[in-house]
Amino acid sequence: MKIILIGQALFGKDCLEALIEQGEEVVGVMTIPDDPTGKPNPLKAFAAEKNIPIFQPPGKSPNRLKDPQVIEIAKDLKPDLFVLAFVSDIIPYTVIKMAKQGAINYHPSLLPKYRGGSAINWAIINGEHQTGVTIHYVDEAVDAGDIILQEKVTITPTDTVGSVYYDQLYPLGVRLIAEAVELIRKGIAPRIPQDQKKATYQPIITENDVAIDWHDSSETIVNLIRGANPSPGAHTVFRSQKLKIWEAQIFESSLESDPGEVGQVINNQGFTVGTANGSILIKKVQNQGKTKVSAAQFVEALNIKSGEYLFSSMNRAEE
Repeated sequence: MKIILIGQALFGKDCLEALIEQGEEVVGVMTIPDDPTGKPNPLKAFAAEKNIPIFQPPGKSPNRLKDPQVIEIAKDLKPDLFVLAFVSDIIPYTVIKMAKQGAINYHPSLLPKYRGGSAINWAIINGEHQTGVTIHYVDEAVDAGDIILQEKVTITPTDTVGSVYYDQLYPLGVRLIAEAVELIRKGIAPRIPQDQKKATYQPIITENDVAIDWHDSSETIVNLIRGANPSPGAHTVFRSQKLKIWEAQIFESSLESDPGEVGQVINNQGFTVGTANGSILIKKVQNQGKTKVSAAQFVEALNIKSGEYLFSSMNRAEE
């Protein structure tokens, strides 16, 4: 079974390595254009090492795979299957149909919930206790194709997008992609239709989505901070500057603070901020144009005092 793998980054490289180790015939690799800053592409480097033809359609996401040369590559290589590993571009259905077995995709959620490109972020922001990996066939709708394999993982109260992805969804995804390809090759891969009535779609997350509203509950704010880490970073306004908050936890205190008010400054830990129903302890921050620091370092550097306020927006800060 001739495979074209489409992907990028270390995840794409590790998926390619898993397929080669499994004895699959990878006849080509499609990846992103070279980074102008010289940042290496691990997938491209590994494919070159294995003498696999490399193709880099030009343009920007999400339209790279619509370039005419993609159709020509498919005509030339005559793949049986496209494998999408870490793909943010939309592959035209006309291209997919050129492969006998179509295309399969890795998606980091329990489809049909959390379709879209920021599935891990939204699952954590919404307070989910579980997510997972789905390997599914690609059809004309986004993340809507029949399911081949799906496995769940637990989201703990301290998990971030980074920890859920790198510690769980990344290695699970590599394994399930290889398993799905093997099932397809053997002709025994299931096709489980998604329940469209249970489908949810969330857009790509932006900084506008992760502005902290201190009138929300402590749990909601902490989930937002976790769900925006490592990108794009939940933010607030402090002393008329954008302040990103990278780590925080719910803090039990008898001291009542207004939403956004600095309550306590705690040695070697950070500072508390009032919410709609209590307080949270801020543990790691990043001031505008600066590097990330512990909240304890931030307190010392700026001499933060109880009674100061963090605001949900610059407009509110200026009132």
